[in-house]
Amino acid sequence: MKHQDIIEATTQWVREQLWNEHTGHDWHHIERVTKTAKALALKEHADLVVVTLSALVHDLADDKVVESEEGGLQAIKAWFSERKLDKETIDHILSIITSMSFKGGNGEPMATIEGQVVQDADRLDALGAVGIARTFIYSGSKGQPMYDPSLPTRESMTLDEYRNGNSSAIHHFHEKLLKLKDLMNTDAGRSLAKERHQFMEQFLDQFHNEWNGTLEEGRG
Repeated sequence: MKHQDIIEATTQWVREQLWNEHTGHDWHHIERVTKTAKALALKEHADLVVVTLSALVHDLADDKVVESEEGGLQAIKAWFSERKLDKETIDHILSIITSMSFKGGNGEPMATIEGQVVQDADRLDALGAVGIARTFIYSGSKGQPMYDPSLPTRESMTLDEYRNGNSSAIHHFHEKLLKLKDLMNTDAGRSLAKERHQFMEQFLDQFHNEWNGTLEEGRG
């Protein structure tokens, strides 16, 4: 199959699998990440085929979404092999999607510009207004509270603690999201992350004012 045919088939395959996903890692997330990754790839002169396919399938082997990462990886490998994608490209895609997750701050550095671009695009979707909305969707899906001020903010965590420890949506900002700005790989990614980071800081200030019953006058 031609690369464009593989991309179109993969787009449909991923859409069907993630359309009804309810943790904020649904098809619309994939679509946004893919669009952003392609834009970053053009700026960074990265391989557009590798970037596009990696962005499309990156959550099909994520333990936040699937029961088995290994099973997800095998399914992705089989999908591309059946469509005669070359082994070097398949291996590159698998390397990217196994290294890009934050994993409580325990993720691996990206070895290629394609991986850096896809990772930046995924992290950008965790920031800003969309990132805020996704945080509360994910926390709700896991039965976590909106906020619990009695919980400590965890500075360092094992992967198991990150996935299964007690936390809240607001804690997630401090445990992960506010750290992402300084973990971006590309200049364009850093610029976009800075703007979205500032928006999240404003949101948190407003949230804590309202949570604590602080009355602010002079607005509006």
